[in-house]
Amino acid sequence: MQRIAVIGTGYVGLVSGTCFAEMGHQVICADRDEGKIARLQQGDIPIYEPGLKELVMSNLLANRLSFTSQISDAIVLSDIIFIAVGTPTEDNGDVDMTQVNSVIASIAAYSTTSKIIVMKSTVPVGTGRWVEEQLKSLAAAHLDMHVVSNPEFLREGSAIEDTFHPDRVVIGADHLEAGARIAALHAPLRTELLLTDRESAELIKYASNAFLAAKISFINEMAHVCEKVGANVGLVAKGMGLDRRIGPHFLNAGIGYGGSCFPKDTKAQLKLAQNVDYDFKILRSVIEVNHLQRERFVHKIERAVGNLTGKRIAVMGLAFKPNTDDLRDAPALDIIAALKERGAIVNAYDPVSTGHAARLLPEVNLFTDPYLTLHEADAVVITTEWDDIRRMNWRLVRSLVKEPLIVDGRNMFEPEEMSRLGFTYVSIGRKTAMLDMVIS
Repeated sequence: MQRIAVIGTGYVGLVSGTCFAEMGHQVICADRDEGKIARLQQGDIPIYEPGLKELVMSNLLANRLSFTSQISDAIVLSDIIFIAVGTPTEDNGDVDMTQVNSVIASIAAYSTTSKIIVMKSTVPVGTGRWVEEQLKSLAAAHLDMHVVSNPEFLREGSAIEDTFHPDRVVIGADHLEAGARIAALHAPLRTELLLTDRESAELIKYASNAFLAAKISFINEMAHVCEKVGANVGLVAKGMGLDRRIGPHFLNAGIGYGGSCFPKDTKAQLKLAQNVDYDFKILRSVIEVNHLQRERFVHKIERAVGNLTGKRIAVMGLAFKPNTDDLRDAPALDIIAALKERGAIVNAYDPVSTGHAARLLPEVNLFTDPYLTLHEADAVVITTEWDDIRRMNWRLVRSLVKEPLIVDGRNMFEPEEMSRLGFTYVSIGRKTAMLDMVIS
């Protein structure tokens, strides 16, 4: 059993800390946000992640997990400190290290025993080396402060599964004993464990997300080619994915990536390359294509509906992906803004994120009931592939909408099926299915 502090109770910190407690360690999660900590102490989870609330509650009751707003207490009571604070991207692509710097200063000020500091936050290459130098100069001289890089690869919506059954664990350490200790912490996970230098570990995180983003932008470009030549991008992607060198993942054509990781990390990786005088042309195009994909989708809606002024558009899904309430860089937000600019009346549905969306979309009619969202709609626009949307009674939907038109940005349905149900169905990279029959 290790005494672990996790500084930062955002998505990564809260999930990681809770899972370490579930593995039997004594974990204290710290955050300067007193309101958030008060909620967590009561088992009130500020983010939506399936299974997390139950796991937090069980470990609170077992006294393996605790929360504090006193960062100093967490530092004093721990032997291993995970840093999991935010590292947002600035407008120029640089990473804002303000929160990391604050934590490092606190560790130096309050540590009375030697520590292993594990960088869980996504940070620029070279951060681990710089942090270790800072701690050696700021902390008490008799203390050993070793910094290890341990990037996270969690997917929102399946973070607990990803923590306990990861594809790999990457540990970057220049001090062998510190690296071995963090490796032992992850040993029960029984997965590929890659020990590297710190710089390589830091770059693996950026490289992984940049490559996955490239797959998404590539298949979205292929979708436009498919539309021009009459091919089906779903079949093209399936044929590509059967090649073991390529694989099927992240080859779903749609409206592009969003969320807290891909947009931030691709921009940061591009800036990192610029800082070492390298023009990362592929990544520049990946980012450009992802931005254009949202604009292209709005044009697709406009072509299908006609003049949008005064038209009621039902937007189905707000979160950037299903099983999360995360609206950061969600494609739906840009699409809604463009629809509003063109004079459309927007109804919007999401099963979990409408509370967060209210302050971001003050002029949008928000619903937690999908059927109410659709009343008298001139078009149904799908922007998040929630199972709740997939399972809807589409015969009933046909009777609720004003016009039987679906513009699907996630290719959730088969065109022929929606045509049989009485819809004109427009999707990405596939032929438009025209209304085949009317359901009375």
